[in-house]
Amino acid sequence: MADAADAPVPSKPAFEGVQAVDDPAGKTYVGLTYDKLDVTAAIDRVRSPKAGAVVVFIGKPITTLEYTTYAPLALRSLSSIVATLKSANQSTLHALAVVHRLGIVPIGEDSVVIALSTSHRAEAWRIAEECLELVKDKVEIWKREWFVDGGIWRANRDGAKGEALAGGSSEEPVPPEVLEQADR
Repeated sequence: MADAADAPVPSKPAFEGVQAVDDPAGKTYVGLTYDKLDVTAAIDRVRSPKAGAVVVFIGKPITTLEYTTYAPLALRSLSSIVATLKSANQSTLHALAVVHRLGIVPIGEDSVVIALSTSHRAEAWRIAEECLELVKDKVEIWKREWFVDGGIWRANRDGAKGEALAGGSSEEPVPPEVLEQADR
C-alpha cells in the first residue's frame, strides 16, 4: 500500500497561462496549458460560415494523469501536425485547434481538446481521428499514470493505433533534460 509520499504532488508549472502558436491566416492554433482546458474557446476558434460541421474531441474522463513536456519542442511538433493536415485537406478543412493539458489532470477533467471545422461531417470525423493519432504518435509529451501503489511514466501513445494498451507495457523513460525543463 502506498503512503502519502507516493501520491501525485503538483510540481511548479514551467509557465503560466497558455503557450501557443496562433496562425489566424492559416486558421490554425496549437497550445499547451497547465490550466483547465477551455473547450468553448477551442470551438470558437474553428467556427466558420463555410463549415458544414464542427467536430470536437475531448476524450474520456480520467482518474489521475500527469503530463510533462519541453514546450518549445511540443509546440513545434503540434504546429507541424496542423500544417500537414491543413495542407492535405486544404479544400475542406477550414480551421483546426489543438490544446494539450500539462501537469496533473484531476479526475473528470480533459487532457486534450481537438476542434476543427470542415465542409462535411464525414471529413471532420476522419481528420479529427487522424489528428489525434498524430498527436499521440509525434508530439513529445509524456504521461505519468497514477495508481494506488505509485505512478509510472509512459509515452503519450498507450497502445496500437486506436486500441487501448493490453497486457504488456509501452513504458518509455522520460529523458532527464525534459524532466529538468518541466520542473523549471
